[in-house]
Amino acid sequence: MQNYQLVLASTSPYRKQLLDKLSIPFITSEPDFDETPLKNENPTELVKRLAVGKAKSCQLDGKSLVIGSDQVCVIDNMIIGKPLTRENAIAQLTQQSGRAITFYTGLAVHNSVSNETQTRVDTFTVHFRALTHQQIENYVDKEQPLYCAGSFKSEGLGISLFERLEGKDPNTLVGLPLIDLIDMLAEQGLNIL
Repeated sequence: MQNYQLVLASTSPYRKQLLDKLSIPFITSEPDFDETPLKNENPTELVKRLAVGKAKSCQLDGKSLVIGSDQVCVIDNMIIGKPLTRENAIAQLTQQSGRAITFYTGLAVHNSVSNETQTRVDTFTVHFRALTHQQIENYVDKEQPLYCAGSFKSEGLGISLFERLEGKDPNTLVGLPLIDLIDMLAEQGLNIL
């Protein structure tokens, strides 16, 4: 892996913080890829396609390993996006109250030399407490999770919304499955330890 540059195809501060945990040098690059879901595309297909598209859209000069990731929240078999407004965040959390919802996170590592791309999809289930309308409004007003799938920040006050969490990697919920990423980088010859 000598002379390879590691690139995170994301402008998300949350994904950057997660990758920082691995204590390896990397740069970020803004992906240029249309994220519109395709007709009849299921969540697994969608996040995998978007992760690959993001990684491949950030081609840089020289040898690089480009990491792409994308995440969706699924409620009642429907893909739920970022709320973007206070009202939408309150509506999403109201719908999730007392229920289990699933997050699908796609991960891709693209090697610019071999032109090969590894992909994985990790799932994570969140079991919500039964929440009152006032609790939901208080949470949204305090944390402003308007740009977060599912309308919460699990790494912050959002943890108070949950009864329990299910999945192999808590980083998946924030948007970058580090356990899978470490394995994928090792397959490329980059051993984190």
